[in-house]
Amino acid sequence: MKANINLFWILAAYCVVADAAYITWSLIDQTHGGTIEWVGTLAIGLSGILAAFIAFYISRVHAGQGATLPEDRLDANIDDGDAEQGFFSPWSWWPVMLAASLSLMFLGLAVGVWISFIGAIVVVVSLVGWVYEYYRGNFAH
Repeated sequence: MKANINLFWILAAYCVVADAAYITWSLIDQTHGGTIEWVGTLAIGLSGILAAFIAFYISRVHAGQGATLPEDRLDANIDDGDAEQGFFSPWSWWPVMLAASLSLMFLGLAVGVWISFIGAIVVVVSLVGWVYEYYRGNFAH
């Protein structure tokens, strides 16, 4: 985490320097009348603030953990950072069905609301199928 913290602080400092350079450049530029170009200035400045927020948050989490992570130790193995990720169905088609039905539902928001109702029904069917996948058929338990 120390490397992540340092990278985000470096990114925040870079954005501050880039924002100062952008402001200076926009003041020197005479095509806009020598005024500050606010869209780019705010975008770069807010990116720096966001990077600083993330760096501060990660540093507080790291301080709160009270221990070093495996990626911070030089003697750590790859398996030391390997956490349990949960159980996932390797041959399940329900996530694909759910993604297709959600895309149909959001397509309905863009094209016609009546398509969203059909998509919502298929979303419910897909969710029920995915949740109860291991309660019937070959893999029932």
